[in-house]
Amino acid sequence: MTGTVPAPEATVPGTPAGAPTSLSPTARGLWRRSRWYLAVLAALLIGAAAVSSLGEDRRYPPLDPRSYDRDGTHAALALLERQGLKAEFTTDPTTAPAGQDTLVLPEPDLLSPAQLRAVAAARHRRLVLVAPGPAALTTLAPGIRLSDDAGGPPYAAVRSTPAECSLTEAVRAGSAQQGGMLYTSGSRGEGCYPRGHGYPLVSLPAADGDRDVIVLGSGSFLHNSELAKDGDASLALGLLGSQPRLTWHLPDYSVPVPDDARTRTFEDYLPSGWGWATRQLAVAAVLAALWRGRRLGPVVSENLPVVVRAAETTEGRARLYRRAKARGRAAEALRCATAHRLAPALGVPLRAGAPDPDALCVAVADRLPDRPAGDVRALLYGPPPTDDAALLRLADDLDALERQVRNP
Repeated sequence: MTGTVPAPEATVPGTPAGAPTSLSPTARGLWRRSRWYLAVLAALLIGAAAVSSLGEDRRYPPLDPRSYDRDGTHAALALLERQGLKAEFTTDPTTAPAGQDTLVLPEPDLLSPAQLRAVAAARHRRLVLVAPGPAALTTLAPGIRLSDDAGGPPYAAVRSTPAECSLTEAVRAGSAQQGGMLYTSGSRGEGCYPRGHGYPLVSLPAADGDRDVIVLGSGSFLHNSELAKDGDASLALGLLGSQPRLTWHLPDYSVPVPDDARTRTFEDYLPSGWGWATRQLAVAAVLAALWRGRRLGPVVSENLPVVVRAAETTEGRARLYRRAKARGRAAEALRCATAHRLAPALGVPLRAGAPDPDALCVAVADRLPDRPAGDVRALLYGPPPTDDAALLRLADDLDALERQVRNP
């Protein structure tokens, strides 16, 4: 029996069995092949670590005393603590100890009716409400209403405003950055920083005269970025530091605000940063106007690089008319040129750059008795030709008419 015997594997003389050959992968070769993939993987890992570390940076809401951002209030709290005031934070204002203290409610509308009643019954020495709505005003500051309830504007832009009241803290601070929601002072309250028909700051003393409620239309003067303007720092220290202990409520923003708890303004529907975006767009528009409206220099005449014969220009324009099938435009150009050449020869004046059609036709008919004025009008001012052959006939007829007029 015959068969095919497989050839033995080729071996290198002197090489022991199982030793690596030149085709076997080495550590150096594997490193060269995979180093770029490892570099990309390392870059992705570093980027993911950076993103995760940035994501751990806590973002606080506005008026948060723990925030160092522009709209935070850590600077005001630091100034109060430097003067020896004891500051505390609470997530439940009903558990805040009453007595010689000041309770700050940045978002009183987020409190339930039961919590509002509990705060009102706690008898805090001073209660500071920031932009409260009708429900919070009814429970915590009876007699004070939103200015739109009295027919006035409900909101005013924040700007420097004089105090114009007898409240000790406001008189000491002088002008301050005030605005936001506007309120009426009622019969027992006193309004400060008047804006139109309302006040962004109203002080309401209690009936026993031992407590008071401060209603603020906006807490912007407490922001870290605004504290150095006007008398904002003095006003903040005076309103929040009148008692030896300060309790600051940290609202739970996951609780939805009732629709009737706060009057929403137009700015509530605008995204943050819209003011800077509008200023940037205005600057860009001004720069674009200056760029496009720059004054041009005088007209400079230049010699043409080449001299083109009139015949070539005419032929080129004719080819363009033919390609666009603009027979009417070509016929109009021929007729207009013929009329302009015939008018001086017949003594017909030009008016607005063109001869009067009636006068020109009558003059041609007088020069050529065998050509009625109607035929001349149809030739000079008739309808456009319908095809190329009609356009050629029109050109020939116009040329013949001009020769007859010049050589009757």
